Amino acid sequence: MKKTVLLLSLFFTMKLYAQQFISTGMIEFEVRTNNHKTFGDGIWAEMFKDKLPQFSTKYYSFTFSNNKALYKYERQDEKNKIPFGGGNEEENIWFSDYAAGTFTDQKFVFDDTYLLSDSLMKIDWKLSPNETREIAGFNCRKATGKIFDSVYVFAFYTDEITVSGGPMGIHGLPGMILGITIPRMYTSWIATKLQVSGVNTGIIKAPQKGKKKKATELQENVKKATSDWGNWGQQAIWNIFL
Repeated sequence: MKKTVLLLSLFFTMKLYAQQFISTGMIEFEVRTNNHKTFGDGIWAEMFKDKLPQFSTKYYSFTFSNNKALYKYERQDEKNKIPFGGGNEEENIWFSDYAAGTFTDQKFVFDDTYLLSDSLMKIDWKLSPNETREIAGFNCRKATGKIFDSVYVFAFYTDEITVSGGPMGIHGLPGMILGITIPRMYTSWIATKLQVSGVNTGIIKAPQKGKKKKATELQENVKKATSDWGNWGQQAIWNIFL
């Protein structure tokens, strides 16, 4: 009996030390969008669909350390590149300070670059700990949240990465978000790899380029400008301010 207890104790001690807790690193996210769904229905949408690949794939980096993070565009899959628009992704930078609960984002909106700052968005999460998925080698638990009042977010997070963050402005779970699906945006964000050594954490700082503006103020202006755009207008707002 004593031997059994000793072996069990040794097993759990080894498992505890084997578990890694990561606070600094760089995650690559693959962002996949269904372009045909995004364009919706109607005459104009049907005219464009045969000129677009059904899906497009882009890659973003998420560098984190000391409870801060920088998320930015890296590249896109040229095989399914959209032949028009979307040429200014490199202008968009998301800087999040999770300890302070604030963000400073650089966003390209209607031919201008803005420097937006505000409090991080509040997301009410409902955890589903029994639903799991392996992403980039991590066992992740599921959570469901809501943004922009009515847009549902399905996320998978790991507590082995201690920063409570994720792509863009998504955050607030007990660990790092490695997978996101937003059905109404017809887009998914999935971590493909994690780098923990040789990471350039010096880039994790607030961007400086652009016209300074409160995010809530610019959002109201964009809502008015796109009020008659239908589905495209709504998609534009979500993409700009997420």
